[in-house]
Amino acid sequence: MAIDRPIIQTLSQLSMGQDWRLSLVHDRPAHLLIWVTRGQGRVLMDGQRQGVGTHSAIVLPACHLFSLELGRQSIAQVVVIPQETDLLMPKIPRLLRIRDSMVMNELNTLIEAAGREQSSGRPLCRQSMEAFGALISVWIQRQIAMEEHAPARRNAAARLCSAYCAQINAHFATPMTMSDHAEALGVTPTHLTRACKAATGKTAAELLTERVLHEARCLLAETNVPAQDIARHLGFGSAAYFTRFMQHHTRATPTALRRASAATLKAA
Repeated sequence: MAIDRPIIQTLSQLSMGQDWRLSLVHDRPAHLLIWVTRGQGRVLMDGQRQGVGTHSAIVLPACHLFSLELGRQSIAQVVVIPQETDLLMPKIPRLLRIRDSMVMNELNTLIEAAGREQSSGRPLCRQSMEAFGALISVWIQRQIAMEEHAPARRNAAARLCSAYCAQINAHFATPMTMSDHAEALGVTPTHLTRACKAATGKTAAELLTERVLHEARCLLAETNVPAQDIARHLGFGSAAYFTRFMQHHTRATPTALRRASAATLKAA
C-alpha cells in the first residue's frame, strides 16, 4: 500500500494479522520506526541479529532487508513514513535502546498525538501528519547523534552478511542461487554461509529462501496473479517446482495459502 503522508499503526496492523509478514526477511517500500513499549524479541537488520526489549526504537530505512520476531504479549507502535520524503531519515538501520524516561515520554507523546490527529478526519489532516512526521524525524536524529547510541563496530562477518542481504534484496526475483551470490561477492559459498550464520543465526541459503518466500506469499495474498505467473516472476523453472517449494516451506499449496490469507484479512 503506497502512502503519501506519515501514518501511525499498531504492530498487528503492520503485519495484517499474519506473523510471516514480519518474521520472514523482507524489505518495505517506506521508512519505519517501530517503538516497542512492552515485550522482547529479536530483529535482523543490516546483516546482523540483535535482541530487542522494552523501550527499543527500531529505525528501518526503506528498502533495507529485515525481519522482526516479538513475543505474543509485546506491544509496539509503528510510524510509517513515505520513501519519497523531505524528512531527514537515517541511511542505515539503527536500534536505539532508550533509557531516559523524558526521552521515552517525548516519543510517546508525539505518537499518541499523531494517532489522534490521524483518526480525527479534520481538515488539513495531511499537513498535520507531515508536521508530526517532521517532529518524529527530529527525535530520531537527536537520538542517533548521542554518543550512547553510536553503533558498535561491525566485524567482517557482519559486513559480508550486510552486503549479501543487499545483494539478494536486489536480485531475489532471478534464478541466481546462493552460490551465484557468493561468487558475485567474491567469496566461497562456504565462507558466506559461515559469515551469515555467525551474524544472523541463519545460513545464506535460508536468508535467500525467506526473501523469495515472503515475496511469493505477498503476491498470493495481495493479488489475483496466477501462481504460474508468480513462479515465472520469481525465477522458478516451472509452476510445479514453485508449488513444491511452497509446500515444503509452508506445508500448503499456493492456492491454499491464497484462500487462507483472504480469510484472515476478511476476519481482521
